Amino acid sequence: MTITCYLANQSCLDCTSFFFKQEMELSLIGLQNAGKTSLVNAIATGAYSEDMIPTVGFNMRKVTKGNVTIKLWDLGGQRRFRTMWERYCRGVSAILYVVDAADRDSVPIARSELHELLTKPSLSEIPLLVLGNKIDKSEALTKQSLVDQLGLQSIKDREVCCYMISCKNSINIDIVIDWLIKHSRTAK
Repeated sequence: MTITCYLANQSCLDCTSFFFKQEMELSLIGLQNAGKTSLVNAIATGAYSEDMIPTVGFNMRKVTKGNVTIKLWDLGGQRRFRTMWERYCRGVSAILYVVDAADRDSVPIARSELHELLTKPSLSEIPLLVLGNKIDKSEALTKQSLVDQLGLQSIKDREVCCYMISCKNSINIDIVIDWLIKHSRTAK
């Protein structure tokens, strides 16, 4: 939908988000203990808990930020649940891939699982937002190191974005929310 913005006397897509409620659906995936459920809580309430219980299977939560309602599928990261990832990523507005940036041993596995998932034809062209979590820890990788180790530069069939975050300290959570809201226009 295009609306003429009378203030600027031109077509203004930003005006549509001011007047109309938008919805998007996202899948949150990543290895176990990456911080997916903590991210959902940080986006929804800003709350953080040290005593998170690992997600078994999946959880779904709806969050409203401004005029955007976000339906978040929080998928378990244990090996036995990774086969479900494709099913819950089909048709979403974006895939959020959370990586524990402080667990350097898990990064090669995270890379392998991500690239395997992205070979699925049903997921082509879905934007990918990679989040390096736990940057509050001294052993956390830098953004460039995470991008390199995950091989993100080799992904050519979709938009790819990477941010470094800390759910514990609410670092860059606002940037993630802004990215999600800007991408709500492409929601199905």
